[in-house]
Amino acid sequence: MATTAVLITAGFLVCLVVAMKPDHKADEGQARATSVAEYKGTVPPTSPGRKPSTPSPSAASPSASKSSSATPTTSATAPTARSSARPRTAPATPSLAGRIRPRTTYQGVATVYQAGVGDGACSYGPSADMMIAAMNTTDYETSRACGAYVLVRTASGASVTVRITNECPLPCAPGQLDLSEQAFAKLVPVSTGRIAITWSLLSPATAGTLSIRYKTGSSPYWCGIQAMGHRNPLARLEVRAGGGWRQLVRTDYNYFLSPDGSGCGGAIRLTDIYGEQLTVNGIALRPEVVQPTRVQFARH
Repeated sequence: MATTAVLITAGFLVCLVVAMKPDHKADEGQARATSVAEYKGTVPPTSPGRKPSTPSPSAASPSASKSSSATPTTSATAPTARSSARPRTAPATPSLAGRIRPRTTYQGVATVYQAGVGDGACSYGPSADMMIAAMNTTDYETSRACGAYVLVRTASGASVTVRITNECPLPCAPGQLDLSEQAFAKLVPVSTGRIAITWSLLSPATAGTLSIRYKTGSSPYWCGIQAMGHRNPLARLEVRAGGGWRQLVRTDYNYFLSPDGSGCGGAIRLTDIYGEQLTVNGIALRPEVVQPTRVQFARH
């Protein structure tokens, strides 16, 4: 009996040990399931997003000398001298004029600003004659309007001739002129502030001779050239370089630039919007000195 009891006890202990032993296959399956679950639950790394483009700095800041009209306009009628749709074939004799063309009447409004000494975006400096005006940015056309004489009329018949020396930025609309107080007073009292007008390009009967000025910093390696006192709007300025004539690019502050110094201090050829060409020699490369010439464009 004792032997039997011992065998029963031993068998019981063996069963108990087997029952308590860990199930390795179950543990392995649980481990794999956990790994798969962790993999599926993990968000794969994404590729970095494209960085927003950095806006380029403004190419030009507003000039402090530009006029600022006190009364914004929304009713000015845009000139119809130039269509935005260009023909595929250029005409045989293309006009040298820009938006403002001879023998064309434009409708718009006149506002008034305090012109100070008469200096403006055209960089002419103080003006002895305060019959001046600022042209709206659209018709100013990168300073092509600078120096133009404009006859301004009201419906009542009052009129005044002004010279464009400045630019009137937005909200000045196409067709709008910002007149100096002195010029505006020739039409209506300054307190009126704003009136409907028509205006047209004028080639005045009396005008002195042209002058040339080199910009500050001009040298044989870089220069800016300005023509002043021209009777008619200027279409081109060229310098003699490399055995021919080189056309210079006009800036919005009304200087023609030679970035590499070509032609600086040499002969200058001027062309007005009517196609007349004047050649000027003997102008020294002297920055900020107004040098008179003996020539002037014909009247039209």
